Amino acid sequence: MCQLVESLKLKNGIVQNLEYHQRRMNRSMNELFPGAGKINLAEAISIPENCQSGLFKVRILYGRFIEKIEIEPYTFRTIQSLKVVHHESIDYHLKYTDRHILQELFAQRGNCDDIIILKNGLVSDSFAANLLFFDGEKWFTPTVPLLKGTKRQLLLDRGIISEKDIREEDIRSYQKIGLINAMIDMDEMPVINIDRIVC
Repeated sequence: MCQLVESLKLKNGIVQNLEYHQRRMNRSMNELFPGAGKINLAEAISIPENCQSGLFKVRILYGRFIEKIEIEPYTFRTIQSLKVVHHESIDYHLKYTDRHILQELFAQRGNCDDIIILKNGLVSDSFAANLLFFDGEKWFTPTVPLLKGTKRQLLLDRGIISEKDIREEDIRSYQKIGLINAMIDMDEMPVINIDRIVC
């Protein structure tokens, strides 16, 4: 069985959004390892002295137990254009380390920086982020993402974004698209104007 992974944001010595990561890990373990003991992330993560200031990515590899914890400096990737790609049977509802299908789709981006993945006619996610669509007044996120991200869920719970079915033909009715994930907050996310989308 493939390894699972949780990626958490460590900012100035504080792990961000820990409760949401714990919930997702619990759900994943309940699905794959029913009856296994729970992993307590707060107890498992030890922050080294040299990671107390700045921005870092905490990468936790696990199965029934935590197998490895990596903490590395994080830098934002520049994303200024998106290419629409299609895959009708992709399944990434659990956060596995094996991302070969996503990597195959990412390779289809051409001259664009990232992708918009369409499944069964509906927008889902990008290569490594949940998508947000701005209509001039409100931000919406696809109802059925490939992976229900922790930052996405936080923003939904706070009423900052709303879910909506977004079809390929709907994309150009929006003004811009943003990308969020555990490492990227809404106020620092890449925002791409709709004329930079290649369908």
